[in-house]
Amino acid sequence: MSTKTTLTAIGGWQSFLFCVGMYLVALVFSIFVCSSIFYVVNAKRDASAATYADKSVSSKQVLASVNH
Repeated sequence: MSTKTTLTAIGGWQSFLFCVGMYLVALVFSIFVCSSIFYVVNAKRDASAATYADKSVSSKQVLASVNH
């Protein structure tokens, strides 16, 4: 008899535990999304400066041609 009472008590908590679980999943997912957006917005300026520096060093004009 005590086993049936225990299962009934756990069944009563099922909806509450489901909501807590979904809250935790949404919390982890939102932290991941927000940190990804933060790192995209606050990208390091050194990487973009190096790209522009490479372009300015090789500033001589190059013409392309197609041989038939």
